[in-house]
Amino acid sequence: MDMTDTKFIASPGPASAPAALEIIGVRKDFEAFSALRDVHLRVNRGEMLCFLGPSGCGKTTLLRIIAGLETQTSGQILQNGKDVSWLPPDRRDYGIVFQSYALFPNLSIADNIGYGLVNSRARRGEIKARVEELLKLVGLPTSGSKYPSQLSGGQQQRVALARALATRPGLLLLDEPLSALDALERIRLRGEIRRLQKQVGITTIMVTHDQEEALSMADRIVVMNHGVIEQVGTPMEVYEQPATPFVADFVGKVNVLRAVALGNQRFKVGDMELQCDACDGAFEPSEAVNLYLRPEDRAVEHLNDDTANRLRALVTKVEFLGGLCIAEVTADALHGQTLGLHFSLNQLHDLDIREGNTIDIALRANRIRAFSARAPKP
Repeated sequence: MDMTDTKFIASPGPASAPAALEIIGVRKDFEAFSALRDVHLRVNRGEMLCFLGPSGCGKTTLLRIIAGLETQTSGQILQNGKDVSWLPPDRRDYGIVFQSYALFPNLSIADNIGYGLVNSRARRGEIKARVEELLKLVGLPTSGSKYPSQLSGGQQQRVALARALATRPGLLLLDEPLSALDALERIRLRGEIRRLQKQVGITTIMVTHDQEEALSMADRIVVMNHGVIEQVGTPMEVYEQPATPFVADFVGKVNVLRAVALGNQRFKVGDMELQCDACDGAFEPSEAVNLYLRPEDRAVEHLNDDTANRLRALVTKVEFLGGLCIAEVTADALHGQTLGLHFSLNQLHDLDIREGNTIDIALRANRIRAFSARAPKP
């Protein structure tokens, strides 16, 4: 389906119960620049939602509006059915974690975690018990007497997470919480955050520009670009069924082939006709389109003369990445267009995939997506 010219509005969902959070027609203008344009979104109770998009797409601005740290130009924010659109941050029910940790360096870890409870005038015994509970929850049971400078970056972020959860908020906001960490620590901590979110059952919104983080952590992903929502869906839906060319290109790796529509879900690429079972858009005959194909969406085994989209390809380059490798291939029929395809290390050996060799491949007809090559309307 060609959705290049379609404005995406997230489904409002069932009306029987108020959403954990509902964003209705939110717009944010900075003088002549529109950071957000007519954003609609419903966040379900207990889910983990990721705002994903490139720098400047509006994801952080939207999070700050939800938190009351930024004021929308127009539109509403409802939390559990209550209009909080114009309430100050301290009157909204959320905890927040920033990428910079924002811990108080002169306070102990225990005092950092209990800071919000002290401000809410909780009893001393209640504060002590809650802090101990949270220290165990984030895997730092013996660190209460330490200071932030004595902990690693990952440990400090765990403390920031515990502090955000201390007052038992109804909503947890995470503003790129892993971006300041090294690669291995990021992988470890994203698993920790997801485990804690499920264990506590708290509705969570995380901002990230990292596709892998969003795909591995979220129940649903909100893909944003130029102040609008391009698609909302599960990680699998967003990856396998991108709604727009931007989503197809931004989320994961993808090959793009220039083609011409022939009708009946068939397209011509160079001298080759491709069947595209998943392309249900109404394309005019001879209309220029772009075909999108993930690197793994190819077949190399059990091919025969009846296999759709089969071609003999020349391997022009192999990039070794360990257990997974990328082979760049081309074919005369493609008129110079190349494809980057994933192969396991075992397939690389078994099929003798190396530079200069030719291999038989088939492009999976049910995995190719087609979008009009027309420039999208602004």
